[in-house]
Amino acid sequence: MPSSGQARAIGRAGTVAALTALAGALFPAAAAHADDRTVRGGRLDWGIKSSFQSYVTGPIAHGGSTLQGGAATVGGSQFRFHSAKGSYDPESGTFGAGFSGGVRFTGHKKGGSYELDLTISRPTVKVSGGSGTLYADMVSKEKGTGKVTSTPQVPLASLNVSGIDMKGGTGPIALNSLPATLTSQGAKAFAGYYPAGTALDPVSLSTDLVAKSAPESEPEKAPSDGKAKGKEKAKAGRIENAAVDWGVRRTFREYVTGPIAEGEWKLSAGAQDGGALFRFPKGEGTYDEKKHTLAADFAGSVRFTGAHGLDLTLAGIAVEVKDGKGTLSADVDSKGDRGATLKDAPLITFPAGEKELKPKDGLVSLAEVPSKLTAEGAEAFGGMYRAGSAMDPLSLAVALDTDAKLPALPDLGSSARPDSAPEKPEKHAQPKTENAAKSADSSSNAVPIGVGAGVAVLLAAAVAFGVVRKRRAATDTPTPDPDDS
Repeated sequence: MPSSGQARAIGRAGTVAALTALAGALFPAAAAHADDRTVRGGRLDWGIKSSFQSYVTGPIAHGGSTLQGGAATVGGSQFRFHSAKGSYDPESGTFGAGFSGGVRFTGHKKGGSYELDLTISRPTVKVSGGSGTLYADMVSKEKGTGKVTSTPQVPLASLNVSGIDMKGGTGPIALNSLPATLTSQGAKAFAGYYPAGTALDPVSLSTDLVAKSAPESEPEKAPSDGKAKGKEKAKAGRIENAAVDWGVRRTFREYVTGPIAEGEWKLSAGAQDGGALFRFPKGEGTYDEKKHTLAADFAGSVRFTGAHGLDLTLAGIAVEVKDGKGTLSADVDSKGDRGATLKDAPLITFPAGEKELKPKDGLVSLAEVPSKLTAEGAEAFGGMYRAGSAMDPLSLAVALDTDAKLPALPDLGSSARPDSAPEKPEKHAQPKTENAAKSADSSSNAVPIGVGAGVAVLLAAAVAFGVVRKRRAATDTPTPDPDDS
């Protein structure tokens, strides 16, 4: 008999299956003539197994997790993998998408190593013929023996996609809260902590689709007005284009979207969400190679809101580098009892020596340098963190020449679910792009068709029938080793 969580998920699948089936009946021509599509851009949110996370960080294992390859956390219990690539056949419903990023769990430290050491990366979801499987690269240290095994693309979990009509999609594809079960191969790769058939956390994903003939996108670069002219400006100290990437603080983002604040963040004025970081683009300013100084202002703002009076906006981002030290400043608007309104407040400092500021191919770049909170920054966060606290690493890319390309941002794709049900859906209306933090809590299995007002109504109905997945209690933790204390 399925668990209550599985039953709810299967029930939701049935509800949305009926809606998508009705959509196919209303618009059969769209599905019949759809061409094969390339999957490009998107995110996959998965907690792997919430009780395993609790075990790793608990009083027995005394461990933790580290993110790799641009992976992020969202909602306090899920990991977000990014930059989906794959293919989709609307006629057969066959779907496959691989995602970037990974997470490493460590625990039971003895000496200079860990007895528990498990890395899960590059998850791939494949759906075909009414069945689904999640694959992943696995590196694990076997429980008891300590033998390390590295296996690419292990069929880690079977996914319940029963009742979901995968055919006929043309817009973003969303598969939300899919029940997942550990496979026999997955149990072995999971270092023997769980037997085959164990229920894992549900899997949610959203991916964008483009025509197979569409050209590959290129990394962001400065507007071209001629190579010679660009280099001329570089000599004069002018910055052609720049971007600063900063996630504020991982635990703060987890708090915002987690079960306490139950909030979200919204980006505006051009800021972009890279999952584990926010990008503030369109940097303008000056750079002096001889003096090793830099000053730039950036576009974009981010606003965090949630329960208990949380309402914090960071805007007017600026970076200054001199004497081997960098400072990121911002205009702060924090409401509530311990709120503050600050103008051009220095929030964090970071190292930026001569070596790091040396241009290469017309680009000055700092990659994931550590940052520390200032006294003004502590005030901006209402005393939540002390001055000197470690904040998220900062990356900075400055183009001094029009041919220099800024690093690409992790591609989270578009959400396939509207922010709210439209009152009067317009003809050929497409689902709106949703906030990255908010989309992790979507709760209905859906493959949006995205062709006409009738589909928009059906999508809204699917959202209305959704039930938000509650975080499961950690009742099925792994069996501790006999010598654990």
